[in-house]
Amino acid sequence: MKVKEGSFVWYLYLDKIYCLLSVRNVKALLEYFRLLDVHHKNTLNDVLFYHFLSYVTNLKSRQIRMVFDMFDCNAVGEIGFEEFYLLVCILLSHQNHLEEQFMYCHSRHVFRLLDINGEQRIGKVNFHLYRFLFNIRNERLKEFFQDFHSSEDRRLNYNEFKIYTIFANEKSKEKQRERMKEDKRNRFRSQLKKVMCQIAVSRFLRRPFPQK
Repeated sequence: MKVKEGSFVWYLYLDKIYCLLSVRNVKALLEYFRLLDVHHKNTLNDVLFYHFLSYVTNLKSRQIRMVFDMFDCNAVGEIGFEEFYLLVCILLSHQNHLEEQFMYCHSRHVFRLLDINGEQRIGKVNFHLYRFLFNIRNERLKEFFQDFHSSEDRRLNYNEFKIYTIFANEKSKEKQRERMKEDKRNRFRSQLKKVMCQIAVSRFLRRPFPQK
């Protein structure tokens, strides 16, 4: 899933530590929500929701309907601003590559979203269906249920899910540190190569020209 460049959501800023919007951004988002709410009911129905996500993301029609059903927890056919705000934060976490950080900071909300049937447990099927929303890869999904469930029905309760988010977030930070180290090494090699070239050119220019 990607946020389309130039859309309204593209210009919002997500805090990298808490994965929340600033007060100014929340006010802007609220005004945007009111513009979308053409029926003045302080909610968005499935049609308005569909057009919003079609405009700001590259999600397919089937995926948009799935996301709407996920956020419409009470099955009333509408979502309010709180759900809309949470969705936008998820979209921005994708844009900023903060999916694991978001799941860690808001594990309770994410767990409730994935617990479609309200059973206080998450099955592998639900995770597989909605993994695109949190950018969870297939290999990570297998690792998830192999290492972090303790029940016989192979479903995760909230405590197990919370442990996973801690593990995934630390693993993501470790990879980020490795990338930063590699980038630093590459910059050093590039600078060293430039210095060596400058030295070579300087030596060449100082060589005496042969006399005829």
